Amino acid sequence: MNSDFEPPPKAWSILSSVGGVVTAIVTITGLNFLSHYISRISPVQKLEISISQTAPSTLKAEAVARLDAQSVFLQGTPIHQSLLPAPHTPYIASFVGKLTQQEMNSAKLAWLYFQHNWNDQTGLVNSVDGFNSVTLWDQAAAIAALVSAKELNIVAATEFESKMGKMLMTLASIPLYKGELPNKVYNSKTLLPVNYGQLEKREEIGWSALDLGRMAIWLKIVEAKYPQLRPHVEAVWKHWHVKRLVRNGQMYGTAIVQGKEEYNQEGRLGYESYAAYGLKLWNLDVRQALNYQSHTAYVNLYGQGVPYDQRDYGNSGANNYVLSEPYILDGIETGFQALPKAYADRILAAQAARYQATKQLTALTEDNIDRAPYFVYSSLFVNGKPWATITDTRQQHDDLRFLSAKAAIGWYVLYNTTYTQQLFDFVQTNLKSSSGWYNGFYESLQKPNRTLTANNNGVILESLLYKQVGQPLTIWAGIKLPNL
Repeated sequence: MNSDFEPPPKAWSILSSVGGVVTAIVTITGLNFLSHYISRISPVQKLEISISQTAPSTLKAEAVARLDAQSVFLQGTPIHQSLLPAPHTPYIASFVGKLTQQEMNSAKLAWLYFQHNWNDQTGLVNSVDGFNSVTLWDQAAAIAALVSAKELNIVAATEFESKMGKMLMTLASIPLYKGELPNKVYNSKTLLPVNYGQLEKREEIGWSALDLGRMAIWLKIVEAKYPQLRPHVEAVWKHWHVKRLVRNGQMYGTAIVQGKEEYNQEGRLGYESYAAYGLKLWNLDVRQALNYQSHTAYVNLYGQGVPYDQRDYGNSGANNYVLSEPYILDGIETGFQALPKAYADRILAAQAARYQATKQLTALTEDNIDRAPYFVYSSLFVNGKPWATITDTRQQHDDLRFLSAKAAIGWYVLYNTTYTQQLFDFVQTNLKSSSGWYNGFYESLQKPNRTLTANNNGVILESLLYKQVGQPLTIWAGIKLPNL
């Protein structure tokens, strides 16, 4: 996960002409009536306004926006200290066991993405459908998908070993940024280090510690679960100069800004601890990055005290997105060893509370979209703004907020609630394609976000593997817990 992502194929550019535009504007009379009505009811009633499913989408979007704006209280309710330390026994959801036929069909559909986007020459997988570009974050998703497909008996053991072996050999020989660490993006067919969207021109643009932290978790899972592949995994790690990823207990990445290299601390609450846990599995010093309390504050959203990182763009130059994905990945992969389960409880509870108030199903995270600006962070809270959808350059696109398929299914396998079942059912009804799961469903536009990506389908596959095996995947693989 990094702040820059490759655009989709050029053929999609025609979609940009209609992207980023609210469907319509309600009449002044309608707005005045709604404002007058809301002003006369109590705060509790304001949060209980039920938006009719038959109302025009523009009116619904306007009403939801008003409720979202009213939902925030900056002095949030903190979590008691006794609930914060990681449990000695990693969290295991009660909702585990053999997949239903519907869940198995969901896994098979997700695997179609990888069948269509696997590059046999390199073993790397396109980050976006049909576009030969890949980041290490998305390649980690591909490893997760391949492991999941093997364990769910979607692919045979021979195919698994052939594909995984090829992928690992590539990662152990891939050209590195300054000979140190993997470039942020590659041409997945030629292995050329490139910039985003420029597949034929060699360009080294730095590395992402967050991306490599996720990759570290999945390399360790493969090493522990499949001893025959251990030499290949070790060759990958030895090929990389991994000590460059850390300094003074923090994670560092590089970027090229106006032709000069910058070496910067990476990560904010959520992704920071999750990625650091992966590097800790390989005995790197990430003590400060693992400290999830040092910069944490709380904001109430629809009455739920949501944790967020006080290091926002205004005081640090980095966006402090509050999203579902790092908490879902931490729960599925480590059993909430990197981040407190209590944090994840609040992240989900706020989204469920938003649904109760607005009747808008909510499962937010970042992902590619099928129109300009092509990648957004749908956040619960970011840079002081509630329920904001922004780009990495802080352009706001709340009209492109979408329910995420991977977030919906991830929450579903971690929390067996009426709300998470509704999320799962909505995805089943609205987001199937012939080549995998669409990334999500736009709230305002009321149509699918038809982008297909490795990360979306990879997270769905590993979520369903987690449910099947009944354990966090690092525990299932036999990895010894690091001393945190």
